[in-house]
Amino acid sequence: MVIIDGKALANSVRESLKSEVAELKEKGIIPKFAVILVGNDKASLTYVKSKNKACRELGIEYEENLLAENTTQEELLELIDKLNDRKDISGILLQSPIPSHLDINEAFKRISPAKDVDGFNPVNVGKLCLNQDTFVSCTPYGIMRMFEAYRNSYRWKKCSCYWKK
Repeated sequence: MVIIDGKALANSVRESLKSEVAELKEKGIIPKFAVILVGNDKASLTYVKSKNKACRELGIEYEENLLAENTTQEELLELIDKLNDRKDISGILLQSPIPSHLDINEAFKRISPAKDVDGFNPVNVGKLCLNQDTFVSCTPYGIMRMFEAYRNSYRWKKCSCYWKK
């Protein structure tokens, strides 16, 4: 039985990313990640905190944009527009879920495809469907990376999953 070691693979990916970030910085390119969090969903707060930590470890600048639960659609779209226009922002993540009075699809459409790190902008979704180079949503991409890393171990074999605490 082959056990897929996601932590080891993640550490390997992080080391590779550290090198890539260092190379970018040597060229004068400073990657900066902007997160938008609307409201105070506890799971989202935890996720955003982990993104901040990951960015620090990789040497990526990080900006958190915390908006109140009662933020309007116009305020959210205005912030997205400002982040899209900023040259110092390399990527934007709108943390979901967002409050129910906001239209997340309109917000995803508003994030520039070039900065849409989640791959939810319709342009990026279309590129993904056409097998074109684009941002890909991180969870399915991570799963595919694990499969690729263990390609020879799982091909044509029965797979079973279990949760290890």
